[in-house]
Amino acid sequence: MGRLQPLAQIASDAQGGQGFADPDYDIATDWLAARDAILKAQRSHDDIGGTPRILIINGSARSEHTCPGEMSKSWRLVKLAEPLFAEMGFAVDILDLSRLASEFGKHIHPCKSCVSTSMALCHWPCSCYPNYSLGQTDDWMNEIYPLWVAAHGIMIITPVNWYHAPTGLKAMMDRLVCADGGNPDPSSTHGKTVSEAKALELKGWPYPRHLAGRYFGLAVYGDSVGAETLRRSLSDWLTDMALTSAGRLAETDGYIGYMKPYATSHEALDRDEAFQQETLNVARTLGRAVKLHRAGKLENPATGLIDPEPK
Repeated sequence: MGRLQPLAQIASDAQGGQGFADPDYDIATDWLAARDAILKAQRSHDDIGGTPRILIINGSARSEHTCPGEMSKSWRLVKLAEPLFAEMGFAVDILDLSRLASEFGKHIHPCKSCVSTSMALCHWPCSCYPNYSLGQTDDWMNEIYPLWVAAHGIMIITPVNWYHAPTGLKAMMDRLVCADGGNPDPSSTHGKTVSEAKALELKGWPYPRHLAGRYFGLAVYGDSVGAETLRRSLSDWLTDMALTSAGRLAETDGYIGYMKPYATSHEALDRDEAFQQETLNVARTLGRAVKLHRAGKLENPATGLIDPEPK
């Protein structure tokens, strides 16, 4: 057709149609399916009569299905919080990132940093995958994006890995860059046409915050160092995407079995009733914030204000 096709190009394409800058431009059907799932999730999120949703994310890579043959402490804390949310009347989705290490064909492919060339080149949802020519297929993010969109509250429970987020969690974070200012119309740049994307951005990019207004809570733990560093980093990341912290008790960090053998870490968690309660307080605070917000009793003081430098 004489046009640069999206990197997510597959054998079957479909015209974008109405609502796209170029209705005749062929867009990969994989991308259109992901977009439809996101739009459906957004409608669910916006339905004031619907059941509010909480997304709990397990950030640990360890599970009983991989080499250790032992569940993670993160998973135990996830299952501690889940019934509390259910009791509060929430529908609960669990995103278990340990599946990346235990399931065949489960991938979160790396971010290609399109945004560093132009924000308009970074499509929402990501259009970089699948890339069949490089075998970059079965990307999990097309299922993960709608989970974030449908949620009214997000709770992340994670360990520290060398002062940072575990591999799977960091991969998801990187691929969520398109939720923070990403271009919802690939036809406006005719796929990955750099010159068009740069021109579009320089006209004045609005930086749409696709996950704005959702509340979050964090429970981060380590065994010796780094818990506070990671908790602050996660909080900054979510806040920069225009999500809102549910408050001081909705963000906790601490140490389970501080400077003790890894071999006794589960016993340490059993004994650490204080951290268990701190995790439950994260869930309680997050749940209350979502309920108050949906009832119109908790407003973001920054609502309606314009960020002069949205980047």
